[in-house]
Amino acid sequence: MSSEHNVSVVSATSIIYNLNKDKYDIYPIYISKEGKFFKYTKNINKIKILSLDDKITELEVIPNIFNYLKNIDVIFPVIHGLYGEDGTIQGLFEVLGKPYVGCKVLASSICMDKIYTKILLERADINTSKGMYIKKYGDKYIYYDKKFNKFVLSKEELINKVNSYLKLPVFIKPSREGSSVGVNKARCNDELITYLDIAFNYDSKVLVEEEIVGREVECAIIGNSELLVSTVGEVLSAEEFYTFDSKYKNKKSKTIIPANIDEKLIKKIQKLAKRAFIACDCSGLSRVDFFIEKNTDRIILNEINTMPGFTEISMYPKLIENLGFTYSEILDKLIELAC
Repeated sequence: MSSEHNVSVVSATSIIYNLNKDKYDIYPIYISKEGKFFKYTKNINKIKILSLDDKITELEVIPNIFNYLKNIDVIFPVIHGLYGEDGTIQGLFEVLGKPYVGCKVLASSICMDKIYTKILLERADINTSKGMYIKKYGDKYIYYDKKFNKFVLSKEELINKVNSYLKLPVFIKPSREGSSVGVNKARCNDELITYLDIAFNYDSKVLVEEEIVGREVECAIIGNSELLVSTVGEVLSAEEFYTFDSKYKNKKSKTIIPANIDEKLIKKIQKLAKRAFIACDCSGLSRVDFFIEKNTDRIILNEINTMPGFTEISMYPKLIENLGFTYSEILDKLIELAC
């Protein structure tokens, strides 16, 4: 039911295609946009990596998903965004007592919520961009400061508050979406209100953040108690910033591994990624995204993805492959780590 439904399908078929068919009995489960569970009945050996616009057709309704999952040994929840990466489906697996790949309920829910990720990272003394927590009721905007004092503001009052606290341009993000869904850059007051309303279509909580001018880099982690941390990769967006379309549709967007930055900076980012992983109680895997601020080289953590993309162009598998794993071996390792 996530806005990242189609990306999840591409990631899942990429994983199915690369899993060792001699090692595993694979039972693909498709969840529709309406939240219904289906068996995917196509022959496993004939499953190919789908594209964003492909439709799933070979389906059979699962009448009782609880009974069905009880017969599964390990679950690999390749669902990006709401209802998959936010702790909700992890809660189902916990109730059923089934091991699953990736972060547990707490880490999944925290890292899906950009506002609460910031709060926890501040406690861990990790730099994040300056931001504002906004809600909306009717024609009034609700602003919560760092101490959770509540301010009910008119449109004009909110504009003044953003301009005085952050200054334009700012980025406006639904707090609990991924893949840059609903994210826009507001350069003027009219855009600020327009893009806030767009973000509220996706979430009741919105984050307004200062603009960070610099480079976008990412670091991948795999492990539970013992963590393997990848080198740092750089994102070169074909657009002004990394939108959904520039990630998945614009072939001019590129990733560079390793990033062309100083080795000392790479080691510093790796340490921060590991510290953030531990601070948020992550397990299994995560991709940690940073900005390197222009002129200062200040490192600013942007977000933590607990179920990062697994498409053929996704940064996470590419970064872990750089550690010496094949794609299939990454999947083996993640399944071994499932608990």
